[in-house]
Amino acid sequence: MSTTTTTTTTTITAPPTDSSYIPRGPTTASITFYAPPADNSAPFNYVEQPPAGQPQRNYREHEAEVSLTDIRATETNYTLDKDSFLALQSIPTETTYSTFDSDSEVKEKYYSEVESLLRSTIPEIHKVIIFDHTIRRGYASAPRQPVTRAHVDQTPKAAADRVRLHVSDKEEAEKLLTGRYRIVNVWKPLSSTDEPVQSSPLAFAAAGSVDASDLVPIQHRYPHRVGETMGVQFNEGQKWHYWSGMKTDERLLLKCSDSKGFNDGSVAQWVPHTAFLDRRTPVGARPRESIEVRALVFG
Repeated sequence: MSTTTTTTTTTITAPPTDSSYIPRGPTTASITFYAPPADNSAPFNYVEQPPAGQPQRNYREHEAEVSLTDIRATETNYTLDKDSFLALQSIPTETTYSTFDSDSEVKEKYYSEVESLLRSTIPEIHKVIIFDHTIRRGYASAPRQPVTRAHVDQTPKAAADRVRLHVSDKEEAEKLLTGRYRIVNVWKPLSSTDEPVQSSPLAFAAAGSVDASDLVPIQHRYPHRVGETMGVQFNEGQKWHYWSGMKTDERLLLKCSDSKGFNDGSVAQWVPHTAFLDRRTPVGARPRESIEVRALVFG
């Protein structure tokens, strides 16, 4: 069951017929937000097949129309500390499109590029642990498609649990937890022909526009452990953005957690994000393909 709220009026016109058209500029879109379970129980989501008799998730959804600002041509205005996202351009790579057909090749070839990028971009890093990646393709047959639900990848508890999970030396893990640690998602479009993203672009909300009360912890149930993500409740004060026509040499860094922000509030902690349906997507547009790599960043 879902509820629907419309906060602005949008005139929907027929999508362009030029399949090469790249939607750009300010727009509005319907975004799927969190709504609590009907029985007000603790919300949960099963990552894989749920046990018999259990739903995949027990919370509801809430559709709201939001305005989206295109950051194209203003990329340098945004920082990880202030906004929890960072747009990077002209990033060199030695990987090819076929690299991303193999998880082992991604780990062997692309992970090192991601680590180098993080070390050269974020000051004072002394340790990086890349712990997973997800490749999404907007084809009906793809196992992982763009997520069309506003969310934050980790709660503060889940971020600390990630440190303990991925640092094998328990003493080192506890020491690292006393310093600054972040989880950063490095988002890259994929294309065999280096074409810009046309469909299912990524929306992200500037951290300063999101109230703590907008975010709701959700149990993220894996087969052998329970993590936590956060659902995002709609708030008219939220300022949503997107980066039009992202190219394969561009990277969007999304900060999913920051212990410094949690401890003293001096920097932004996280960035809600979601794919969205752009009504301007042309007929015949190429489905979006992308990879997101998640890393623990210490320092």
